[in-house]
Amino acid sequence: MNDSLQALADRLWAAQQSGQPTTPVRDEIARLAGHDGDALALAYAVQALLAERQQQRGARRIGRKIGLTSRAVQQQLGVAAPDFGALFADMAFGDGEEIPWARTMQPKAEAEIALVLERDLPHERHTFADVISATAYALPAIEVVGSRIANWDIRLVDTVADNASSGLFVLGSRPVRLAALDLVRCGMVMECRGDQVSVGAGAACLGNPLNAAVWLADTMVRLGSPLRAGDVVLTGALGPMASVRPGDVISAAIEGLGSVAAVFAAS
Repeated sequence: MNDSLQALADRLWAAQQSGQPTTPVRDEIARLAGHDGDALALAYAVQALLAERQQQRGARRIGRKIGLTSRAVQQQLGVAAPDFGALFADMAFGDGEEIPWARTMQPKAEAEIALVLERDLPHERHTFADVISATAYALPAIEVVGSRIANWDIRLVDTVADNASSGLFVLGSRPVRLAALDLVRCGMVMECRGDQVSVGAGAACLGNPLNAAVWLADTMVRLGSPLRAGDVVLTGALGPMASVRPGDVISAAIEGLGSVAAVFAAS
């Protein structure tokens, strides 16, 4: 079993390193899980093997991302909860910093609210108050999602194994305290070189981005890896994803948080 999971992790790793997407992994994971097994747990085991390999190569884990926070996407994939992936320092880009196209894999962009923690979240069951008290500030963010699976032919097990389809992320530079934000009603507009490509609001993220953050905090404690002070948490998309091409400039404005731009190299 461990060797088989390692082989799947190696396959996803090779796809990332070569820039050549691979075929879906869901069928292999389903066979390993068997009729009554937990395929999702095996997918997270593959994700953990990938994260371990990155850390062995010197990558610094700096937080987590939350995916599948849209009710519509959950219904599409037949799931009732989000998923999560790991964020590493080499995935982070600054507002307006050029992103080499070679660093992307079938990229799509989505606008999110990032929380930066100043205290640990170690409890078995967290509340909104716990997350608010632990958050130093929020930042506007653009997640550049990517897939090592060819043609985005993914189901839940594929995306979880593939680090929740994580790619890169861009953080804004103007920190805002949560007390100054309406996390539910804050509107979001994302544009590509001035053309509107996505609109949404905080309510699109599980009704409130704090719902996603509480889910993640509880989940990580249950898995023995609680969120810590200094962690960045990408809470989930505020609107639909938009495809990205070389040379694109994607900007997102979130009411109360300001704006952030992801600039992609032309080649």
